[in-house]
Amino acid sequence: MNKNLTIRKATYADLPVLMAIYDHARAYMRENGNMEQWNGGYPGMPVIEEDISLGRCHICLDGGEIAGVFCFFKGNDPTYAQIYDGAWLNDQPYGVIHRIAVAKHGAGVASFCFDYAFATCGNVKIDTHRDNIPMQNALRKNGFIRCGIIYLQNGDPRIAYQKSLGAEGK
Repeated sequence: MNKNLTIRKATYADLPVLMAIYDHARAYMRENGNMEQWNGGYPGMPVIEEDISLGRCHICLDGGEIAGVFCFFKGNDPTYAQIYDGAWLNDQPYGVIHRIAVAKHGAGVASFCFDYAFATCGNVKIDTHRDNIPMQNALRKNGFIRCGIIYLQNGDPRIAYQKSLGAEGK
């Protein structure tokens, strides 16, 4: 693990770099066969500004340089209230990761972000698009368990994952 990695909350001054990382992430998805997720410039500036204002936007720094970004909060996500073709590992309070993106792949940044979230609350939920194979692989590698399918507010399906203390390997 890279010992230079740290996490801090994002500020509005970070926005240009964060938007460039999200642009890179969208291009990476397309290059890896994920043609539908984050279409239309999602997540756009208003979404990230809201994450920052709510204190949910976190950045991963590698020696002071922004290497990744993610939304993380503790609390209920309405899209996780119903799960289909499976079940959550438990119904305990949880943290949620959304909109994770990295500047450079294979550097351990996503794993560091997952570890940060898990260390913060010990019960984390996340979802991803069926075509986002790199993210599915990263989630499995980091101990997340596929739990079923959830539906976003717009009706789009997502594969739901959870990592919880005591649930590893189930």
